[in-house]
Amino acid sequence: MSILIARLVRLRWLIVLLFLLVVTLLLVNYRHWDNRLAFWVKQQRVDAAEQAQSIWLPGYRAVLQGKPVPGLENHELSGLTYSAESNTLFTVTGKYPQLIELTLDGQVLRRIDLHGFANPEGVEMLSGGRLAIIDERKRTLTTFKLGALTRRLEFADLASFDLGFADAGNKGFEGVAWDSRNQRVLLGKERDALGLFSLPFPGEDGATGVLQPMSSGYLFLRDISGLTYDARTGHALVLSDESRLLLELDEKGEPVSFISLAGGLNGLRRGIGQAEGVTMDAAGNIYIVSEPNLFYVLRKEPAAPAD
Repeated sequence: MSILIARLVRLRWLIVLLFLLVVTLLLVNYRHWDNRLAFWVKQQRVDAAEQAQSIWLPGYRAVLQGKPVPGLENHELSGLTYSAESNTLFTVTGKYPQLIELTLDGQVLRRIDLHGFANPEGVEMLSGGRLAIIDERKRTLTTFKLGALTRRLEFADLASFDLGFADAGNKGFEGVAWDSRNQRVLLGKERDALGLFSLPFPGEDGATGVLQPMSSGYLFLRDISGLTYDARTGHALVLSDESRLLLELDEKGEPVSFISLAGGLNGLRRGIGQAEGVTMDAAGNIYIVSEPNLFYVLRKEPAAPAD
């Protein structure tokens, strides 16, 4: 009897261990930790010359983190873009639709009410002083120009373009970036299935091209929550809320570098939860906003002197 009991105990522990192993493997696959580790190993072999030709995210550290944007505690920040003309940032809010202009350290300069918008999720500065806003629920890209005194925008009065994917629901387009080299808008679909798309720049006459899927390598991301483009390198940055990751892609859509947005890494005391917008300024500084109203700045550390 004692032998039988001992065997049953061992069998029970074997079942528990097998269960834990299966759960671990499923979690690794769900979070893409295996792919992330494989790419991290590859990233360690990139030489200084290749790093200098890219944005090279491992060189960045958080210098301002988790700063609350005043007065927007319940507004759900989403999307972020940099205006070289004004040297300011713009973000949008989803819960109470507004376009918000910010200083480079996250102070509110003005609020612009977005009447008729349903769920603005992305904003981007285009050429010629024009801005674009993505409305995920309406599945539209809306373009316009801002005056110095603008405090209100009416959706019905603006040029809007149908992005399709009528069945996407709340998993439509969230990322938007302006590819100044190729005069096109880049778009990131959140998930189910996530993907990158391009759209020729909508002209002043309202004409627009056809939305086209972009080729890309394996992105090892759970979702796409933000997107920006670096004209200096021709590379894009893709932000993932669920993966807590910022990924650099080259012109062919292949991964170049990445950093984790988890706490304890890259100068972050705490992880960036619900990261919803990313952009870069002319100096290469990276800005991130997260829900509900938190603001981050990452700056590249000076390269170590050669021996």
